[in-house]
Amino acid sequence: MKGKTFFAGIAFLLLPFLAKAEGGKSQVPLADPYILLDGDTYYAYGTNDANGIRCYTSDDLRVWKYEGLALNKTNTTETQWFWAPEVYHVKGKYIMYYSANEHLFAATADSPKGPFMQVGSYQMENLISNEKCIDSHVFFDVKSNGDTIAYIFFVRFTDGNCIWQAKLGDDFITPVAGTLRKCFAATQSWELKLGKVNEGPNVIKYRNTYYLTYSGNDYRSQDYAVGYATTTNIASGTWTKYASNPILRRWDDLVGTGHHSLFYRHGKRWDRRSGRRRRGSKRERLPDGRVCLGRLLPHGEQLRRSGHRRSEQ
Repeated sequence: MKGKTFFAGIAFLLLPFLAKAEGGKSQVPLADPYILLDGDTYYAYGTNDANGIRCYTSDDLRVWKYEGLALNKTNTTETQWFWAPEVYHVKGKYIMYYSANEHLFAATADSPKGPFMQVGSYQMENLISNEKCIDSHVFFDVKSNGDTIAYIFFVRFTDGNCIWQAKLGDDFITPVAGTLRKCFAATQSWELKLGKVNEGPNVIKYRNTYYLTYSGNDYRSQDYAVGYATTTNIASGTWTKYASNPILRRWDDLVGTGHHSLFYRHGKRWDRRSGRRRRGSKRERLPDGRVCLGRLLPHGEQLRRSGHRRSEQ
């Protein structure tokens, strides 16, 4: 990881992601935000549009331009609920992983702006048939010999919302039979305040340790927050939750700081988390959401947030 840094974007469902610009503000109305750095351009994707997945671009993470639908539902077999996309540049093409109608899919394109075209049917069909699942995340594990092994992490509804993983084949799309593993379900007290929910998985590697960051609680809870678990053997599917979770939760008047993503950026290591202002004890989808920026730093074998700044609507 030397020479690279990661930036985490955190939002709860339907809260706009806002970026502050010089002399004004760019409004990017994305929940479940994901950002790809490709060359010198940042590409933002997320949950928002009934017709598919939008794309926004920026050179500085402050001023954003809407580029249209990267994935149009007319290029898929589905008609609703296009959620939580991620895009990667691998093997000379761009792969988008996303959920639609509570199933996982993959789509490919020659440009990060699209148009992305759905590949095959349900991505997990050969492992779990037509069972519903959401929140896919793919981690590419680059070995010392240069080989890359891809793992997909996702949410099943088998014990509340719980996180599972599987290895992907050489096409980085097809799951490999016999590799399905349950990572964990909600067990810590902070995860059980509203519902039984672990979701929004995202994995990074630091030195020889893998960190699986995730969100706990129902997204409608003011205590929707982020924790992590670790392993030194990612293939095993055996993860140990950090005893002092959550590492990111409501603070001051900002609440609902869950569902995040991590990405590499130029310069410093940051984390982004969105939330909503608290008005008494009432949970609302408020129009005055804020995006807060802060560094996410490894401290020994732990992950810690260090500082933040806010961009307000």
